[in-house]
Order: sequence, then structure tokens, then C-alpha cells
Amino acid sequence: MTTIRIGINPITWTNDDVPELGGDTPLEVCLSETGQAGYAGTELGGKFPRQSSVLRPIVQAHGLEIVSGWYDGRIAENEVEAEFDAILPHLTLLKEMGSKVVVYADTSYGRHGAIHDPASIRPELPNGDWASYGKKVTRLAEKMADFGVRMGYHHHMGTVVQTDQEVDQLMQHTGEAVGLLFDSGHCMYAGGNPYALVRRHVKRINHVHLKDVRPAELERALKEDLSFMAAVMNGIFTVTGDGSVDYADILKVLADNGYSGWLVVEAEQDPAKANPLKYATLGYQNTRKLAEAAGFTVIE
Repeated sequence: MTTIRIGINPITWTNDDVPELGGDTPLEVCLSETGQAGYAGTELGGKFPRQSSVLRPIVQAHGLEIVSGWYDGRIAENEVEAEFDAILPHLTLLKEMGSKVVVYADTSYGRHGAIHDPASIRPELPNGDWASYGKKVTRLAEKMADFGVRMGYHHHMGTVVQTDQEVDQLMQHTGEAVGLLFDSGHCMYAGGNPYALVRRHVKRINHVHLKDVRPAELERALKEDLSFMAAVMNGIFTVTGDGSVDYADILKVLADNGYSGWLVVEAEQDPAKANPLKYATLGYQNTRKLAEAAGFTVIE
């Protein structure tokens, strides 16, 4: 049987992009409730210390591991060497904490405030030059792999790789060093088909975000061309098994193809509306049940 571990992203408790969403929630609360809900690990968040010597005893006190951590990449704008130098401190922290994969999203040609713009306003790859872009991403991923932390490229709303077609182009024009972070929620929000996408690229998937979607809020977001954060505030995302995504199908494909990384529950919600511990616990219980039914053995 293929083994997996179940982790969570701290965005359930506190949102780094919008401080009013759980901004006053201490790291200690995030970590204690992460363990209480049953998770084996957590991804990094803005409140986490950036020195492994400081961070390690904090997470170990809660019996947790650091799964991975998001990085705002700029590889479409930067040269490979400059981009690798910029990400090296982040990779170093992840490596020292035992993480095997970095969450790498290319936020080139965007700005932080874009999360408050209509979702239809988004950057695209200049001239659609996927061949040269793919070569740069591959070289960067190879340098990461040589360092000891693999790239999990995160297709994401509001970035140059948002749609299923753009994921296909990325996978077609990159080498094996480029792993794919599969995110069901971003796929659906972008108008994609997560069941087809996971089948096409399962051999490249090295990290998984289980972001479920509430269909009524998805329909509203698309109809009104809401901003990403407006959709989040309205509750477009939720934890595994609480929305419309058929995870039994997705997890069966992953299990049948030997996926053995982390399954990460990631659902940014307004903690004032969605109690973090309640939803974290629901997400863990649903993920574990679905994963075991798909054929995975869950390591605690």
C-alpha cells in the first residue's frame, strides 16, 4: 500500500494576505489546534520563525513537522541564477526542517493588490512563449533538486499558470525536475476539470492541496467577476469533503499511481465565520476517511 501523511496550511487560522482574517491569532494557537485536529504537519505561514533553530523546538513541542512553504516566485521576470539566489534562504529553512518540496507559485507581472482586483484581470505569459519559459523553470527546478528541495509548481488563480491549458503547456515544456502541485480548488475556480487534470499529470504531481469548493459561491464569483479575496470572504473555499469536489475519484487516481507525499488541507476562510478548529478537524477526518478508502495507508 502507498503511504501518505496529512497536513494543513495555517491559513485556516490566519491569512497572511489579509491580516484582519485571524491576524491576532497567535502561532501557538495555530499549532496546538493543528495537533488537536489530528494533523502530522503544517505548512509555513507568516507567523512562523524563519530560523530552523528557533522553529524546530516550537513545532516539535506540538508533535508536528513542517510540510512545505509557499514562495512568491518571479521566474518569468528573473534570470535563473537571480531567482535561485532569492529563494535560497527559504529553501534552506525548508531543508533544515526536513521538507522535501517547496510550494512555488510564479507571481510575475502581478502585484499584491491584485488579489482585490476582478479575477478576470490577470497576467499572462508574454507572447505565449512556453518553450523558453519551460526551459527557465526546468533549470530552476534542477538547481532546487540539487540543493535537496524539489519544486512543486503551484497553478494558482491570478498567475501566469492558472488554467488547465496553461498547466498542460507547463508540463509539456518542462523536464522531470519540475513537479506539479495539484490544487483542486484553484483548478475549479479557473474553470478547469480536476478529474481530467489529475489523470493527465499524475506522474508529475509531488504535492497536493485539498481545497474544496462551495458551488453556489463559485457560480457567484464567476458571474460577478469577483476578486479572489472577495470570493474567499464569501466562502468559496472549504475543507475536504465539505464542498462539491469528488475527492474519492481524485485520491483513487493518486493512490493507484503511487503518490506518496503529503495531502494538505488548505481552505482559506474567514475564521470569524468558519471556526478554525471545527473546520480543521472536519478536514482531517474527511481526508483520512477518503484517503484510506482510496487505498492509502495514513501515517500519523
